[in-house]
Amino acid sequence: MGHPSRAGAARPLAPAIAMEPATLPLRARSAGRRRAHRPQYLTEAAFSYFAACCDLVAILAAASAANTLFGIVAFGLAQPVESVTSIGIVVGLFIILSNFQRGEYSLKKYSVTSGQFARIFPLWNLAFLCALALGFATKSTEQYSRAATAAFYLSGLLSCAGARVLLVVLVGALRAKGLMPFRRLFVVGFERPSADFIRRHDLTDSGMEIVSAFALRSGARSLSDDLALASAAARMIRPDDIFLAIPWADADIIEACVGAFARTPAEIHLAPESILDRYPEARIANLGALSSLSLARSPMSALQNAEKRIVDIALASVALLALSPLLVFVALLVKLTSPGPVLFRQTRYGFNQEPFPICKFRTMKVLENGRNVSAATRTDPRVTWIGAILRRLSIDELPQLLNVLAGEMSLVGPRPHALAHDQLYERKIARYARRHNVKPGITGWAQVHGFRGEVSSDEKLKGRIEHDLYYIDNWSLWLDLKILFLTVFSKTSHSNAY
Repeated sequence: MGHPSRAGAARPLAPAIAMEPATLPLRARSAGRRRAHRPQYLTEAAFSYFAACCDLVAILAAASAANTLFGIVAFGLAQPVESVTSIGIVVGLFIILSNFQRGEYSLKKYSVTSGQFARIFPLWNLAFLCALALGFATKSTEQYSRAATAAFYLSGLLSCAGARVLLVVLVGALRAKGLMPFRRLFVVGFERPSADFIRRHDLTDSGMEIVSAFALRSGARSLSDDLALASAAARMIRPDDIFLAIPWADADIIEACVGAFARTPAEIHLAPESILDRYPEARIANLGALSSLSLARSPMSALQNAEKRIVDIALASVALLALSPLLVFVALLVKLTSPGPVLFRQTRYGFNQEPFPICKFRTMKVLENGRNVSAATRTDPRVTWIGAILRRLSIDELPQLLNVLAGEMSLVGPRPHALAHDQLYERKIARYARRHNVKPGITGWAQVHGFRGEVSSDEKLKGRIEHDLYYIDNWSLWLDLKILFLTVFSKTSHSNAY
């Protein structure tokens, strides 16, 4: 007996979901005919080279502008641009070749403006370091002004990021006018999975559009006939991609579909099932000869962990030295204004849920560190008068720089909770435990968005966890620096501090 979602004759899906080519609206059909004479791969190739040229122009323009500006400021006249332009060429070639190798110039990378700075930031740093190393090896660094080189570093980084954002805007405008093709998708599968796939995914922002969808029936004989008809439709439509909306457990049907469309010059994809909506980072992973569907990746590679640790040690050391007079003054205030120790230590969970003693300036009359820990509330009677000031200004958190140097914490990461609260939240919030995949931080993405202080509702707790998971899934050095900047200068980061 056939599955209810597979019953009925082979047919295109309902018009509200998708239509076969013969009944597509006039605008869509004419656009499809125009694209037939302008293959997607030609547009991709042309765009890739255009994007590479934009990067090179942006870098050379930044190098020339930095050198000219330095000459005018320092000497009152413009300097020759040949020397600094040579640095720009080296950096530009390194970035362009790296981006081609990583597929960074594909159209799909220019679908949204968010994240463009994060894409270029690590590569720009690496390219710049390689250019400096090459200059040192060839003994040519004395030809370049250090001030002009520093100006080029900043202007080039901003120019490259700005060029990517402008290209995103340009691509969106061209697509809106029909001058830049979308990737054309043909969805084939059983009716219910196909309808679910089309309903769940808005592909326009990713530069894709569904041009047709074909529903299959169950049964070996009807499946063969349906696939013959669907493959003929695919050859007529000439899509760029074919998505198979088939339950993953039906391996024989998937194999039959792949065989039927193998002669069609299009990429064939297995459409994601609904459970993957909960795992946006899911991807195919190859571990030696073993392939798997990775649902949750390690937040950082070994190299990224090393980069983050180096930045933590450097900035924490500088901060401790610079703030040492303030720390001594605060310690004296705490000691003289209320009985008890200067520092308050409380056990919390860190990386891999390993307990560690967090350090703070004592701000309360009590020292709670057990199963019954109450979070501070507004006008909490346990808070001393000097403690209220320290908490309001977040100065009580500064001793955690010692935790950072000890490797127990990072400058940026999810804020650690008291053990009792941690265990409670883990039972209430799905995926809460993922917060322990990175080191806890003195500040974090949730804190700069106002999610700090007392957790008075499930909505606030959910918002905090969502921001923490966003940070884990989108970590970069640039994001860390942005969070540190917002921690100091954003009013939102100091809200709910009591």
